[in-house]
Amino acid sequence: MTMVIEKGARVAVIGDGGWGTTLAILLHNKGYKVSVWGPFADYIQLLNRKRKSPKFLPGIRIPKEIFFSADIGEVVDESSLIVLVVPSHFLRGVLVRMKGLNISGTPILSATKGIENDTLMRMSEVVEDVLGSSKIAALSGPTISYEVARGIPATCVVSSEDAQLAREMQNTLMSGYFRVYTSSDIIGVELGGALKNVVAIVCGISDGLGFGANTKAAILTRGLVEISRLGLAMGARPETFSGLSGLGDLVTTCISAHGRNRWVGEQIGKGKKLKDILAKMEMVAEGVKTTKSAFMLAERHKVEMPITAQVYAVLYEDKDPHLAVQELMGRQKKAE
Repeated sequence: MTMVIEKGARVAVIGDGGWGTTLAILLHNKGYKVSVWGPFADYIQLLNRKRKSPKFLPGIRIPKEIFFSADIGEVVDESSLIVLVVPSHFLRGVLVRMKGLNISGTPILSATKGIENDTLMRMSEVVEDVLGSSKIAALSGPTISYEVARGIPATCVVSSEDAQLAREMQNTLMSGYFRVYTSSDIIGVELGGALKNVVAIVCGISDGLGFGANTKAAILTRGLVEISRLGLAMGARPETFSGLSGLGDLVTTCISAHGRNRWVGEQIGKGKKLKDILAKMEMVAEGVKTTKSAFMLAERHKVEMPITAQVYAVLYEDKDPHLAVQELMGRQKKAE
């Protein structure tokens, strides 16, 4: 029997960025009482007063019933579901703040895509490491907030080792414009969602260098091969990477004009320095930090990931993108 979070129940969304606000609106439209936490009190006041998110979701009206607060305890108190939507490198710190709160047994849905740099943990592993929660699911897929918030049809996948929890989250989120599938392969779903951001940076570099559709198709195809190789080495199922959290999310992130990671890569391809690009960004490009984690995971698991290695060198060793392309194209001949 599938458990259901009843309509009218309290849902806490941890993160007031574009995707967090979009999920808050979606959950409100499904009949839940939604509270959203954000770290900056002044921006929270603006959200409550103006009912708009000019930084992260311009042009979208936020229903007056959605409550925003900078007090994390106030937001999660008596919630039937906690949705995590904070940047991956901030997640552990936020979870530590939640540790002393009364959330034992509350289902947690991670909508954060990334791999922690120091520990190389996936986001659900970070949650379990800090909170010890056993009711964890992960949401991933081609879901650009700008489109979902406007009710444009989209699909995604929710994954958990607990099949009942996955179905519960499916029922909670699914709507007429937001179709949700389930998966038991949380390793593959989380890795696909995180690693596609690395490939998106490469596609952006290609755009910035003035390359064309042939180049981007090559990056997408060979990038997916690298994601799959690492995923299989870490225990994921191969078919997951042909699905929404693999190929689906990869394509969207690499071609969308709204993709933050692709945009960062494009600026690098045009000759700008990473530190200058990031200094001007309001939103977080997860792929920058994920590139470091992916590079380290490839070394740990002895997996060949030449594209990942080159983008790591460009981001962290100031390698010339033109040289990186030359080295990728000049690699030893092999069968596909």
